[in-house]
Amino acid sequence: MSKVNEEQEEYRGRLDRLFGSMPWLKPKEVRTFRARVFKSGNSLALRLPAGLGLAPGMEMNLRVEDGEHFSFEPVERPKRKFNVAKVWGSAAGLKLLEPESRVFADRPLLGDEQPRDTLRGD
Repeated sequence: MSKVNEEQEEYRGRLDRLFGSMPWLKPKEVRTFRARVFKSGNSLALRLPAGLGLAPGMEMNLRVEDGEHFSFEPVERPKRKFNVAKVWGSAAGLKLLEPESRVFADRPLLGDEQPRDTLRGD
């Protein structure tokens, strides 16, 4: 490793220690890609590199600043809700447990103090 690389690593280490308690000040990782715009029907399309880790069919929000700078981010999908109406009444033959059926017999637990012969089953 050259002296310049060692100095850069040392500098990055000091920055990481400094920004460890203030992550909002840490510089963001920036990667650049070259992409080509092409015509698709009556629209323009941008072919994105596979290195971005996107999946086909993902929905994205596109942000345009001053007509020149573009950024995009995935749209958060709403959480699915469980529809109780679809299962309500489907187990009509079930009966509720009686209160006396809910009582469990006491049994010794592993942490309880017991004589050694009881633990071995003698």
